Amino acid sequence: MGECTSFAKLKAIHLSTTDLSSSVSGQDPASVPPPVAQARKRHSWASGRVILALMLREMSTRYGRSPGGYLWAFLEPIGVIFIMAIGFSLLVRTPPLGSSFILFFATGMLPFTLYQNVAQTVGGSIGFSKSLLRYPIVTWIDAMIARFTLNALTGLLVTYILIAGILKLTETRVIIDFAPILLALGLAAFLGLGIGAINCALNGLFAPWPMIWSIITRPLFLASGILIMYEDLPKVAQNIIWYIPHMHISGLMRSGFYPTYTPEYVSVTYVVAFCLLTLCLGLILLGRFHRDILNNGR
Repeated sequence: MGECTSFAKLKAIHLSTTDLSSSVSGQDPASVPPPVAQARKRHSWASGRVILALMLREMSTRYGRSPGGYLWAFLEPIGVIFIMAIGFSLLVRTPPLGSSFILFFATGMLPFTLYQNVAQTVGGSIGFSKSLLRYPIVTWIDAMIARFTLNALTGLLVTYILIAGILKLTETRVIIDFAPILLALGLAAFLGLGIGAINCALNGLFAPWPMIWSIITRPLFLASGILIMYEDLPKVAQNIIWYIPHMHISGLMRSGFYPTYTPEYVSVTYVVAFCLLTLCLGLILLGRFHRDILNNGR
């Protein structure tokens, strides 16, 4: 009986002490998050600040030091589109879709440019931020997210401004469907992230890989639907090119500008599966070998 009374007194003292400390701090004990939750919040906040700092660093180094800065992000696709439009207008009278050569090539070129820029920059994430990755607070995932976010947003802005300018300055009567356009641009950026993740690992593990990749993907410009239509190809070529995800993206993009065009060959499921496969493979390789890549200095 005495032991029970002593235990009750100790419990009462403990509760009163807890209530006193809570009243002093102004917080309810039940509302105070556990240490693990606090650590996660601090980590996520620190990671967000690191990603933002990396984005600002790239903006200042990549665009801030070159003459023209961000202007080159617009001039390059504009130059390619105009040259192709002028060249093909001398060969044929009308484009495969619509009446504007510039709009036809822009709807195929801009998603491809978005993919290409994202894949290239994400593929060089570790090399670009190698000196900062020596600090424990900066991780290779932060470097990838920063470069992907910055270049994807830049590509989307460039696409919007160029398309809006083309529609305003040329006599093109189109009915825009934003759903397939946004889906195509999102898939292009997602594909660039997946390919860039794999290349980021292979660039650091295998020195000749950038040259090999450049040779392998050189015909991709012709097989991505920028210059040709999938329906105009022979059946044998269609069976091969169907497995290139860029052809699906360009067809989906053009379906948002040309209401009469319905690309039945487009498979969003296939493109998403391809992107997920490449991204998972790249993350696995980077998670396993990112320290080796940093130590190799590549």
